[in-house]
Amino acid sequence: MRVYLLLLLVAAAVTYLLTPSARWLARRTHAISAVRDRDVHTLPTPRLGGLAILLGIVVAVLVASRMPFLSSVFAAPKVWGIVGAAVIVALLGWADDVWDLDWMTKLAGQVLAGGFMAIMQVQLTTWPIPGQLTIPGSRLSLFVTIFVVVATMNAVNFVDGLDGLAAGVIAIGGSAFFLYTYGLTQQTSPLDYSSLASLMVAVLVGACLGFLPHNFHPSHIFMGDSGSMVLGLVLAGATISVTGQISPDLTSGAQSVPAYVPLLLPVAVVLLPLLDMSMAVVRRLASGKSPFHPDRMHLHHRMLAIGHSHRRAVVILYVWTAVFAFGAAALVQWEWHAVLAGTGVAALVALALTLGPLRTHGRLLDDDVATGAVPVVRPAATTPSPTRGPQL
Repeated sequence: MRVYLLLLLVAAAVTYLLTPSARWLARRTHAISAVRDRDVHTLPTPRLGGLAILLGIVVAVLVASRMPFLSSVFAAPKVWGIVGAAVIVALLGWADDVWDLDWMTKLAGQVLAGGFMAIMQVQLTTWPIPGQLTIPGSRLSLFVTIFVVVATMNAVNFVDGLDGLAAGVIAIGGSAFFLYTYGLTQQTSPLDYSSLASLMVAVLVGACLGFLPHNFHPSHIFMGDSGSMVLGLVLAGATISVTGQISPDLTSGAQSVPAYVPLLLPVAVVLLPLLDMSMAVVRRLASGKSPFHPDRMHLHHRMLAIGHSHRRAVVILYVWTAVFAFGAAALVQWEWHAVLAGTGVAALVALALTLGPLRTHGRLLDDDVATGAVPVVRPAATTPSPTRGPQL
């Protein structure tokens, strides 16, 4: 555990320290997000934060490669497959942030990155259900792998619409995913706790935490496509690396559920982005538009529409992510019916926070108060003037 925490801190520190340089580079290359009708931000903002995220991950992996504890992880080329694919999508995102590529070019680059991962043995070959269902044929296995990678990248990209939202969602969900993979590794391999999935999720969480201080509202820099695609790809790579690697025969009792369905928690991590993406595709196709046509109907837009401030909307979406992700991770330790009951209670609390009076009352997470634009304490009411009426 200490090794993974150290690598998390390395990724966080490198990302935090390099983000100002990425901001400078964005300004020099004119990678600036202009203010459009569908956007929430009100000022043009640099958007190459993904390069700092990538370098944080790469440096942490290089440090990990020198650690004897993780020597078995680096015995196979899988880790370099994930890192290499992350570099591909980061460069693709950089080009998109600078030149605004069309969607077909971006999709082709995403498929290339997924194919590279598959070539480097990060590939779905089995589905861990009773009987170990094998994906028939290498071509179908390659197709399924690329589909999972592309879908995850675009899901994270879809949710990247508010300051700090994507980085925070992946940091929270990734923390739950790390506990899941680490606990499962302890059960199935008590003599060796090293795991490619745990390594990649640890450095992923670290990079997100290092980027958040620069990105939380009011943001000084956006991660851009170069960041959201890297986050999605690394999460997909960690998911694929653990899927099918653990036999259901190795666990029993309360632990049989997560062994049968190791994709349950990764799906929970990106549940909100996947839901948002699915709703957007259906909504746009139903109106006769391209599924890539932008609009202001994403989940974060709806949160703002019902009265939440920018910061409050982000924090509440963090809460929902924690409910689903940690609820799924709890399956490693507790019986499913107890986890279901606890998750249900947590979901009711999250629903009350989402739709309750907090959305229009309370000042703690209001944008103006949080940024120091206005004083927190409101002035006391004054006596109404007989000639001017009450002062509002």
